[in-house]
Amino acid sequence: MNSPTPAWVSGGESTAGTLFHEPSFESVQELRAYRKQVLVTAYRLFGAFGWGSLGDGHITARDPEQTNAMWLIRHGVPFHRTTTSDLVLVGPDGQVDSGDAINKTAYYIHAPIHEARPEVVAVAHTHTPYATPWAANVELFQMICQEATAFFEDHSIFEGEEVQVSDFDTGKRIAAALGETKAVLLRNHGPLTVGYSVEEAIGWFLLLERVAEVHVKARRAKPISDESARNAATEIGHVGMALNAFEYAVMSKLPESQIWGDPRGSHTPASLNRGA
Repeated sequence: MNSPTPAWVSGGESTAGTLFHEPSFESVQELRAYRKQVLVTAYRLFGAFGWGSLGDGHITARDPEQTNAMWLIRHGVPFHRTTTSDLVLVGPDGQVDSGDAINKTAYYIHAPIHEARPEVVAVAHTHTPYATPWAANVELFQMICQEATAFFEDHSIFEGEEVQVSDFDTGKRIAAALGETKAVLLRNHGPLTVGYSVEEAIGWFLLLERVAEVHVKARRAKPISDESARNAATEIGHVGMALNAFEYAVMSKLPESQIWGDPRGSHTPASLNRGA
């Protein structure tokens, strides 16, 4: 994942310049504002699915200027009520510029991943109805549905028993387990995805939860062959699939007034501008 144009392990090479990752801005301040607004939309989307309703989970976005720092929701804010003013900048030492409290687990999990994967913009994790129970099996996905092929040879398992991540070293082991893939299943804990943009990380997360649902409901399913899965992965594992998943979920789950950060910022998530 060293190219600025995503080329995931299972997705083949992207066509340079033809797919959205993040729009170009004249200043880093504008890019920061954009990322923050999309991050707010991502939190609201998780809230619309009912995820994080018990205070579990977190989504982070790398700051485009202070690249060793990340934006995170402050502690105690319900996901569906998130605004840009609820986002705080967390430094590499875990310190928060604003002085607000954060979920320290978010720092311990996300910061090591941002450190190990400098090309990654966003990291998403929360406890979902299907991927969390599937993670308790400590098994990789089988190729038993179309969306599963997006993760063919491109997801991993963290086998540590630390369901409560309370130190940076554990986060580093999670980052090592993730490796260069787009997703990792945390044993007895839940799913985590990454992306070159917030939209991409969330798109993969949505697709992963759908794959987990099929696994939980179809325990006697027969997977397709590796050859067929590899062929399908060139399209299903492509970044465009993640962006489409994000776009459709936003349009389906959020009212227009909830798609922007404050409450309607100056920059619409660019994936929603395609074709506009």
